[in-house]
Amino acid sequence: MLNRLYAVFVARNLEFYRDRAALAWNLLLPVLIIAGFAFIFGGQSNDLYKVGVLGGKDAHPLALFDVKYIEFIDYDDPDLAKTKIQRHQLDLLVDPVTQRYWINELSPTGYMAERLLLGQQSGEFERATVTGRPIRYVDWLIPGVLAMNMMFSALFGIGFVIVRYRKNGVLKRLKATPLQAVEFLTAQIISRLWVLTLVTCFVYIGTHFFLNFHMNGSYLTLLLIFILGCVSLVCLGLVVAARSSNEELANGLLNLLTWPMMLLSGVWFSLEGSSAIVQNLAYLLPLTHVTEAAREVMIDGASFFQVMDHILSLAGMSLLFLIIGTLLFKWE
Repeated sequence: MLNRLYAVFVARNLEFYRDRAALAWNLLLPVLIIAGFAFIFGGQSNDLYKVGVLGGKDAHPLALFDVKYIEFIDYDDPDLAKTKIQRHQLDLLVDPVTQRYWINELSPTGYMAERLLLGQQSGEFERATVTGRPIRYVDWLIPGVLAMNMMFSALFGIGFVIVRYRKNGVLKRLKATPLQAVEFLTAQIISRLWVLTLVTCFVYIGTHFFLNFHMNGSYLTLLLIFILGCVSLVCLGLVVAARSSNEELANGLLNLLTWPMMLLSGVWFSLEGSSAIVQNLAYLLPLTHVTEAAREVMIDGASFFQVMDHILSLAGMSLLFLIIGTLLFKWE
């Protein structure tokens, strides 16, 4: 069994490494995305503002509350709200009762929100900045981009390839060998996990060298999160590829999975202030747990036990997707 599994594992790795275009794309795409966002958000402002209000808007009305196109979010915990400021999830934090506000000096949207606050209020407000090293937008963005690149490589690298094998008759020929379905699927998972881990580590090291982003937690915890994320996404790709023999259908199904995950998993923007339905729906997606856990480890320095809920969620999703994919899998 181990010999057969190892043979399929080696064959799949060689197939990937010999496709130079795919290999280069997997390495360069996330680097280009991160570099582009670092340039775009390095000095320009944004036109979407999120302002946290300690005690709620009803505690003490402010003229700022009447300004359009600003989303106000109530907070009771000052420390939590200040963390949101540091991580660019809030542009400004205001305490109407004590007439104080907090800002991240590296946030372009925070600067504009501050100008709006001071321009609307007649009284004096005391200014304060978040403590610790300020978090740049690119620091907040990098975990999501790494997770997104992992998602595309996992889903299309497994789902699309297996469908192509089935369409070209490769699976039909493998069925005539002693190779079992569980051995074939396990080899595919291990192969894609190996490739994704190497690619993600390479991209992480490369972007860190150029951008010097935050890493306050444990590298082992971060590696475990990425490995579990890879496994869950690869197993999800197996579900799509389990029976499909049409590449166009598989491509459509994979895109149907990837776009909601990109929009709802907090890769590009925070879901802070969105409806409870949207936030609960986001936690049904593996990419959300990978992105949030990676941010907590890299930016907040969270320990293994502090991200245990995300780890258990990813492990449970991996097992569920693997069982479904195995039960549905057919050779022809």
